[in-house]
Amino acid sequence: MSKKRGLSLEEKREQMLQIFYESQDFFLLKELEKMGPKKGVISQSVKDVVQSLVDDDLVLKDKIGTSVYFWSLPSCAGNQLRNTYNKLESDLSNSRKRYMELVEHRDNLKRGREDSEEREAALEELKAVELHHKKLKEELAAYADSDPAAVEAMKDAIDVAHSAANRWTDNIFTLQQWCSTTFPEAKEQLEHMYREVGITEDFEYLQ
Repeated sequence: MSKKRGLSLEEKREQMLQIFYESQDFFLLKELEKMGPKKGVISQSVKDVVQSLVDDDLVLKDKIGTSVYFWSLPSCAGNQLRNTYNKLESDLSNSRKRYMELVEHRDNLKRGREDSEEREAALEELKAVELHHKKLKEELAAYADSDPAAVEAMKDAIDVAHSAANRWTDNIFTLQQWCSTTFPEAKEQLEHMYREVGITEDFEYLQ
């Protein structure tokens, strides 16, 4: 024998509403939890089901002293449906209004853009201007090295490199003098080593 299918959430909501509609009375949550199983809603689910009905304004609740009471009348459902209907009607009206505004805006944008020989000629001219502009940008990029700012930056870089080269040249001369003073007996070996690394007699500061 197949297991009996449990109620869906919507079915549980309907059954709990029947408790209110049939009695038209006020209930505490613990009372509803006892009555729920008689309608096929287990007591552990009653609290969540009733809260979902409260959230949808199908069940009202109020705190009196330390107790919270729940109640609902058939008119509550009618009012809730009327409120929902009115809201949907308002949304539909606003959507229709927005649609008409968009259609009008679209038509205004199309106005003056109808296909014609004049429009086609204007588009061709615009395309030619854009191509010419692109070509000029490419030519300008090719002469970027001649840009005054770029040239000035290159000059500054040359000055830095020139100073650095002379500073190292000065260091080399200082090192040669130290070697000659410290190792006078190795004069020939030192000169041979200098020539191997490119330090010849014409080695001099940059002017």
